[in-house]
Amino acid sequence: MLAAMPPTPAIPPHRDESLARDRGDACVRTRGDACPGALRLHSAADGSLARLRLPAGLLTAHQALALAEAADGLGDGHLSLTSRGNAELRGLRDGCAEDLAGLLRAAGLLPSDRHERVRNIVASPLAGLDGQGADGAAPVQEWARELDLLLCASDTAPDLSGRFLFALDDGRGDVAALGGDVTLIAEPGGTALLRVGDDTEALRLPGRDAPRAARTAAEAFLSVAQEAGNGSWRVRELPPGYGAPAVRARLRTRLPQPDTRPDTQPYTPVPAPPPPRPGPVTGPDGTTALSLLAPLGRLTTAQLRRLAAVARDGSGELRMTPWRGVVLPGLPPEAAESGLRELATAGLVTDPASPWYGLGACTGRPGCAKSLSDVRADAAATLPEDGTGLPVHWSGCARRCGHPHGAWVDVVATGDAYEVSVRGTRHNAPATTTIPLTDPADRLADAVASARAATRTTT
Repeated sequence: MLAAMPPTPAIPPHRDESLARDRGDACVRTRGDACPGALRLHSAADGSLARLRLPAGLLTAHQALALAEAADGLGDGHLSLTSRGNAELRGLRDGCAEDLAGLLRAAGLLPSDRHERVRNIVASPLAGLDGQGADGAAPVQEWARELDLLLCASDTAPDLSGRFLFALDDGRGDVAALGGDVTLIAEPGGTALLRVGDDTEALRLPGRDAPRAARTAAEAFLSVAQEAGNGSWRVRELPPGYGAPAVRARLRTRLPQPDTRPDTQPYTPVPAPPPPRPGPVTGPDGTTALSLLAPLGRLTTAQLRRLAAVARDGSGELRMTPWRGVVLPGLPPEAAESGLRELATAGLVTDPASPWYGLGACTGRPGCAKSLSDVRADAAATLPEDGTGLPVHWSGCARRCGHPHGAWVDVVATGDAYEVSVRGTRHNAPATTTIPLTDPADRLADAVASARAATRTTT
């Protein structure tokens, strides 16, 4: 049976203490965003937590080693990967904020103290590595670097919520499906589509103008949100009459000369491909990238140092993915083969058929005081035979922190049981199954496997 935990008061579904009464179809925010950052630490049950924004998930090998040093010297010896390709340091000791900030600045991970929480930029992690996407090598990594510089130079960007998200898609549809507030999608021929929130229309513009237009769209959101007066943190929270179309209209007035303003195009999302599977990825230039997973999104510092060492045999970069993985680009084939063996020995997931593929969990107990169960231990105890079917996310409470987008198997702790269901589907979703903690673990494993076999659909 699963290990019962001491009782903790249940948390109502989707509770957010900053929300007041609805205004129309939108929430009303009653306080500012308290999302943690590298300088604004969050107090958790296992110590302080720092969340580091990594635009496009990019780390250099040197920066990876700096984070390993910080995790060993100040934290719990791990790096946690988030659903936005960012990273968290947990278990930080009291009074370490100044030392941590110094380490991060020296590594180039804090280019601007004022902007550090708003650098939420995800990008297609395999862009340019597998010959897929628009033209096979859309410049989304370059877009991410330029957008980061533009955000850090903006006087108004610090007013964005730490949850506002930019998604830069190379045309394959992977990060375009992550619910970005501003999404850029590369097109063949060098143009890009800019979509605001879930708008049904997008702006087509030259790719070279895409990063600046994305920043301008975020600034347009801030002005619309101020007029709306409901304290919106994200585009989807704007009230009727102030939503994505209003932001798009405001954006058009702020772009360059009228004769160069982009055309408005109907936007139809493409089906999102599954996340990259572990294993080697052969590129059109003859080099190999390694796609790897960290079980349940946790890297030990020893694993992080191994990753940095292998990365130095290639481009020297590590790309953290929104699916809690790591991509190492630009390796010669022989170095990729030996590196894959080395990283498998270190405990990273390298097998494309691994049961860890598609499996995620929140922090759970004991790290989170709001969690009702040790979800990481229970997820590991009910590991499936392989990684096929819908992704699975284990949550210690009804907040469902870090859950995936699209359709997924939702496993939520209630205190004395787990509730298993499929979320994000329009139809054919089985009813919720409740498995008491006193039942054998294989009953829960069977319930998860049954739900995971449901047809994969998108929202």
